[in-house]
Parts: sequence; structure tokens; C-alpha cells
Amino acid sequence: MHVLRGHLWAVAVAAAAWLATLTGGVRAHPHVWITVETTVLYDKGQFTGLRHRWTFDEYYTAMAIEGLDKNKDGIYDRDELSELAKVNIDGLKEFGYFTYPVVAGKDVKLKDPQDYWLEHKDNALSLVFTVPFVEPVPQNAKDFAFVVQDPEFFIAFLPAKTDPVKFSDGVPKSCKATIGNPKHEGDDADERLAKAFAQLARPVSATKAVSIDCSGP
Repeated sequence: MHVLRGHLWAVAVAAAAWLATLTGGVRAHPHVWITVETTVLYDKGQFTGLRHRWTFDEYYTAMAIEGLDKNKDGIYDRDELSELAKVNIDGLKEFGYFTYPVVAGKDVKLKDPQDYWLEHKDNALSLVFTVPFVEPVPQNAKDFAFVVQDPEFFIAFLPAKTDPVKFSDGVPKSCKATIGNPKHEGDDADERLAKAFAQLARPVSATKAVSIDCSGP
């Protein structure tokens, strides 16, 4: 049962596709809601990856943790959640971890996740994991952005209300993160990003993309 629950990612997307065939392509509605917090990782003049914290809605949390409190102490510790964490990470790989970074109009390839675990706090389950970039992105790269999104919209990813995007230590003070297409007078950066995301293997919307810009003073 827990394996099936852990593979919610695969089941969710497959179900959305199946529903579309029955309804003539009607847009799927989200069945899982996830609040997203992301730390953009920086090291020696380059961005090296993203560290996500995804906090699941109360209904998915209740379903996912059922029966996992092995010692019956009312606490779901990392050891008890470790198997579910691995199953979730393994299942996410097929969908590119729903993480789509681009730079200069091209997608940024991701390595397999590192340092992943599940936490249960305040009746909410959170998956924490790091996805390194195959090739680091220079801090002065133009049109560097990423979006966390399910193209099928079966899973709704929502930015956290407080500090949805942070930088790791050492990042220059000039670096800023903006949610949504950047709009600079006399510049077509918003259009370029929209085209970049539309050309991905799984096209996603740039309207909720996070743009990283270190060109400021």
C-alpha cells in the first residue's frame, strides 16, 4: 500500500491522461496541492542547483503517512519516512522532478537528486531535496529562470506566501529573484522566456517562472 501511495506522482499524471481521453481533452483539475519553497544554490560565481521544500496538502499528508508510525509514538521521524521518501524521489524522475530551469533560451539539465528526506511537522508532510545542475550556470547568465509546474495540472504547485525563493550563502547582493516574467522597458526578456519554456519537451507556462538576475548594482 505504501509503495502505491509513494507512486502518487506516476498515478496522478497517468490518471490525468486517462481522464483527458474520456472527456475529450478537458483540462485536468489538481488533485494534490503543494506549497513550494526553493533555495537557489550558489558557489564561486555560479549557480549550481536548486534545493526544494515541497509541503503537501493535509489530505495527501493524511493518506501518505497512514501506518508509517511504526513505534506508535505519534511522531513520524525521518527513519520511518525514509522508504516513502525514496519511492517519491524515484517516481519523480520520470517527470523531471517537475522542475524546469532554462538559460539563454535552452533547458538546463538536472542531475539525480541529492540529500533528500521527508519531514512531518504541524500535521504537514514536506519533501526536501536538491537537484544539482549538470552544468553550473554563471551568475551573469542572461535569461536564467526556472519554474516548478505539472504540465498536466494534476498537481498544483503554489509558491509559499513568505520567502518562496531564497539564495544560499555567498550570493552577490545584486542578485534578485522575480516571480513572473521580467518586464524591462525596451527589453523583450519576457517574450524570450515564454518561448524558451514553450520549447521544452514538456511545455510549461512562464507566467509563474522565477527569473534570476545579477546585473543590478
